[in-house]
Amino acid sequence: MGTLLRSALRPLRRLGGLRGQAADVPLRGVRHGAAGLLYPGHIPTSPLQKALLAAGSAGMALYNPYRHDMVAVLGETTGLRALKVLRDQMRKDPEGAEILQKRPRISLSTLDLDKLRSLPEGSLGQEYLCFLDVNRVSPDTRAPTRFVDDEELAYVIQRYREIHDMLHTLLGMPTNILGEIVVKWFEAVQTGLPMCILGALFGPIRLSAQSLQVLVSELIPWAIQNGRRAPCVLNLYYERRWEQPLRALREELGITDPPTVHVRGLA
Repeated sequence: MGTLLRSALRPLRRLGGLRGQAADVPLRGVRHGAAGLLYPGHIPTSPLQKALLAAGSAGMALYNPYRHDMVAVLGETTGLRALKVLRDQMRKDPEGAEILQKRPRISLSTLDLDKLRSLPEGSLGQEYLCFLDVNRVSPDTRAPTRFVDDEELAYVIQRYREIHDMLHTLLGMPTNILGEIVVKWFEAVQTGLPMCILGALFGPIRLSAQSLQVLVSELIPWAIQNGRRAPCVLNLYYERRWEQPLRALREELGITDPPTVHVRGLA
């Protein structure tokens, strides 16, 4: 039994020692000899190893929602079915299919920050950059994909991670706990990823009574409604829409203004 557990948990020991693929390089399939690696940074795992990784990462993520590495592992080890659905949606959409074909990446090395700063006030590009600055976040903090055993699906979940801050911008949500939970509800409806569903359901445990009341009565219904109404957000080539007014993009997607509550001041 001990030997079985050591074998099953071996990927976790490798996790800390591997660097992810460069964020400015399209994620594409490349086989690396007998190791069976499908893309740079790929860690092949058995069903048993995936189950143990999913259980361990779920526990850590629920204990500390800011352990983004554990959230990432949970998403990769439980999201196969949802990722296939998302991939198929992208294939059927002209813009989504082009994204799958060209594999664009969102990182500090691919963003033209000077251009974004020069865009008109209210444009998607300027609002996205403002979000990054105000909340002191960076697209480079997104963990690289490692445990998905299909290179195209690996890109789908990588793309999902890299547009996460774009969704905050579209929804007008900050990065505090309440804002993250609202975005998770939107993502859960949009993607069906178990990771998002778990975050949406268990994230509110840490909220104050006041924030929980606002979340349940106003913000969750708004997030669900908008998640259902909007087309698949993975089908948007955001890099070509920087100049588009954010309000116009929201109208195109059917995303309404959030309830008039002070989300940033709540926790």
